Amino acid sequence: MADVIMNKLITRLLVANRGEIARRIIRSAHEMGIETVAIYSESDARSPFVREADQAIALVGSGSTETYLDVNQVIAAAKRTSADAIHPGYGFLSENAEFAQKVQNDGIVWVGPTPEAISEMGDKLSSKRLMEKAKVPTLPAGEVRPEDDAATIASKIGYPVLVKASAGGGGKGMRVVPDESGLEEAVASSRREAAASFGDD
Repeated sequence: MADVIMNKLITRLLVANRGEIARRIIRSAHEMGIETVAIYSESDARSPFVREADQAIALVGSGSTETYLDVNQVIAAAKRTSADAIHPGYGFLSENAEFAQKVQNDGIVWVGPTPEAISEMGDKLSSKRLMEKAKVPTLPAGEVRPEDDAATIASKIGYPVLVKASAGGGGKGMRVVPDESGLEEAVASSRREAAASFGDD
């Protein structure tokens, strides 16, 4: 029995993710009678999620930015396989409001929060401000822009601190810093990981 989301029958679902995340979505879809399409990079060609999907489409490029984060390739794969829905899993494109909107604009069902909700909650800084406005208790925090001194901000918060890239999700770009000696490298490595994983440092 296929699922109905937004009054549209879903018969074929493209999973815009990889690894265990993709496997769980594929398993759930199959239990609901929905066919699945996996997308994969060359390094994932022999991964279990590729074999478990009903169809699999190879992405061109190397690294996440050129493959799993390439919006145009992902949507082209959905169209090529006649997928009527895209599930982003978490991490990668799941917090990309522009991608969610483009999927919907192309007449494909987006299985996830609305683009508006993603915009509000996807950026960790704006979501924190939204929670503070709603009087939800939050931990002390500070935004570190290129012109800011991270050590000054961290000392006001108090160690240990958690360095988190504002974009992305799935635990990427996070570093626990017990004291000031590791702060500079934590900020730099968090930025590198966020840039590689989400295309936004």
